Amino acid sequence: MESRFNYAENPVGAKAAKYVISAGKVVTDSSLPPLTKELVALRISQINGCAPCVEIHTKDAEHAGETSLRINLVPVWREAPVYTDAERAALALAEEGTRVADAAGGVSDETWAEASRHYDEDQLAALVAHIAVMNAFNRMNIITAQPAPGTYRPGQW
Repeated sequence: MESRFNYAENPVGAKAAKYVISAGKVVTDSSLPPLTKELVALRISQINGCAPCVEIHTKDAEHAGETSLRINLVPVWREAPVYTDAERAALALAEEGTRVADAAGGVSDETWAEASRHYDEDQLAALVAHIAVMNAFNRMNIITAQPAPGTYRPGQW
């Protein structure tokens, strides 16, 4: 697949990407567990069908020490007994936060309450920001038809 537009080579596009990356820095610097960040990013990217982000977060999760079993079971996390209750709460919040248009009520009170049981306010803020940033990146890549190059190296971005 050939991309429609290389926003990284366009001054406006590059500036927009820079600001989205800057917004993501707060997540990187937060106390949200690194593997949770990768699982959430991977699940959001799978839902949205963002090939470059699926590649990035699969490789970054593996590099961070995630097992191939847990990476492969992310699409069916509800049925897979390999995730902690906290990870399940984060994945549920990520799914509902990503599928806002599909779910009439957005994020349910039950999902929020479960996430609140496992994460403190700073971690919740980071998780919400992470969900928003990942959806922004996914949309930028999907709209411009960015391919998954297959050459991403863990930590490259």
